[in-house]
This record gives sequence, C-alpha cells and structure tokens, in this order.
Amino acid sequence: MKTAQVNGNNIVIKDIETLTLNGRKGAIVKVLGCGLCGSDIVKFKHQIVKDGAVLGHEIVATIEEIDSETSFKVGEKIVTSHHIPCFECTYCKHGNFSMCEHFKETNIIPGGFSEKVFLSEEHLKNVAHRVPEQISDEEISFYEPLGCCIRAINRCNLTPNDKTLVIGLGSIGLLMSEALKAMGYNVIGCDILEDRIALAKEKGIESYNSLDLDVFEKVIKEKTNNYGIDAVFMTSGADKAIEVALKSIKLGGKILVFSSTPQNFGYANNEIYYKELTVMGSYSPSPKDLEESFILLATKKVDVKGLTTSYDFENIQQAFDDTISNKVFKAYIKINE
Repeated sequence: MKTAQVNGNNIVIKDIETLTLNGRKGAIVKVLGCGLCGSDIVKFKHQIVKDGAVLGHEIVATIEEIDSETSFKVGEKIVTSHHIPCFECTYCKHGNFSMCEHFKETNIIPGGFSEKVFLSEEHLKNVAHRVPEQISDEEISFYEPLGCCIRAINRCNLTPNDKTLVIGLGSIGLLMSEALKAMGYNVIGCDILEDRIALAKEKGIESYNSLDLDVFEKVIKEKTNNYGIDAVFMTSGADKAIEVALKSIKLGGKILVFSSTPQNFGYANNEIYYKELTVMGSYSPSPKDLEESFILLATKKVDVKGLTTSYDFENIQQAFDDTISNKVFKAYIKINE
C-alpha cells in the first residue's frame, strides 16, 4: 500500500506492506482523505520528525476489516481522531487529557497520509463516529481541529454574551471564531491579511485589520464600552500578536494561547500582575470535546463548506508547498475513492 513519507525536505510516496489486523482488536480502514494540519507543516518545515515518518491525522475513512466490541461494521464511513487519554492518570483526573502519557503514545498507524491505517479498539470506542450522509468528507475532516478549538473555549469558562477576540484568521482562527459564535459568545476577529478578513466576514464573523494597532485599539474600545475584551484567543503565530492581545484585553480578562511564536516571547509579568490577567494554554481535545465538535459539524452549526482545496494523493508535495506559501487556506488530500 502507498504512504506519503517525510524524506528530508520532501514528501515522497512509498510502498509498504499492506496492513491487516493480524489478530489485533480494532479495525483496518481505507483512508478516503486527510486534512493537512498546521502541526504537520511545523513538523515538516522544522524537521521535527525522522525520515520515513507518515504525517496526517485528520482522516475520513471506510472500515475494511474489523474485530471489535463496538457496533461499527465493514463498509461504514467513519471519522476519527488520533490520540486517546487513559482517563486514570493525574493529568486526566485534573482534566489535562492532552498531557497524559498514554494520550501522547497513542496514534493511528502508520499515519493519515496512507492508503490504509490501523485503528485500535480504544480509537473505535472513544473517538470514532459514523459520518452522516448530509456532510461531505472535506467538511467532516475538520472534526479533530474543531475539537481542539472547543477544548480551548471550554477551558476559558466563559459566561453568556462575553466578548471574545480571535487574533489570527487562518483555518484554526476561523474555526475558533465559528465555534465561539455557535456556542453563543460575541466574537470579533482580526488579521493582517485582507483575504482572510474578507473570508471571515463571509462566514458572519465581524473582523478587522490589526495592522494599524492604534486604530484597532480604538475599535475594540468602541465595541466594549471602553472595558476591553473578556477573552482573547491567540491563534496567530506572530510575536506581534502578543502586543495586540495586551492592548485589547479587559482588566481581569483571559488570554488563551493556542499557537507558538517564532521568538518564544512571553507575557510581561507586570501586565499579568497589575491587570489580574489569566493567561492559559490549550493544546488538544478530549473525547468529550470531539463529540461536541462532531455534533456542531453534523448539524451544520459550524460552517466549513468551501474552506478546503483538494489535492490528489500523488500531488501531496504540492499541497505542502501551497500551504507553506499561503496559496491555500486549508489543504485536503484525497487518497482513495
């Protein structure tokens, strides 16, 4: 079977032995397609993974072989995530599921950019869902990234009608904005790229250009009665975004960090101290967050239609290149019919 593997500065398609269950509990699934995640780009660009690694985890697939206590059957189309917490360790008991060692060790094998993958029984029991007929493969492939956004929102413990700001309107920023809106919060978005701002507006998100920070700060004051934003969601990987957040946040507000920054700058200690700010991070979703994501997508309460550009499997290198150069908003790799 074919897999797309990291090979230095390239993604190359190579054949490996076809997967079978071989006595294991779980399922062998045929991957219909897989979304290209920002984390895949980071691992590839910065050579975090070794040659031979198969990236990808945002898969939509059909079951080809199964031995499971679940009710899934051969031929059913499913969507799944890739990590599962143990639910028993100190991290899980404190709600920090993505810090769980078992969570970090579990994955789909060999990776989503492959003609077939193995899903364990744990995957089937905790993070897999049947795909409803009314939603396309490209749309449901947002299941895991939207789950990440829901996790971030839930961590903030917002109150109804809180005013929120999403800094950075790439695919995750737009997803975060749509999730906030679907969950009943007031949301404003900002970016420095006009095409992203325009797309967010098309999706019903009030959005502005933050390049002129003084003008943007004035907008925020007008929108919040001079109080500032209750919660800022940092989905931009730019160091400048920290300054935007600190100028927008309300006294006693929350800043949710959902991206890394090139120079790894932090938030000024005195800003946090005197303004009584809460600065927190959020990384990856729990099964409960994923279930909420699935419902929001299946019921179309979060609209992701038209956000992806599809590439055939043999053109996966082009998908990586176009994503890195910001030629596409979100790439989806079609692997099997």
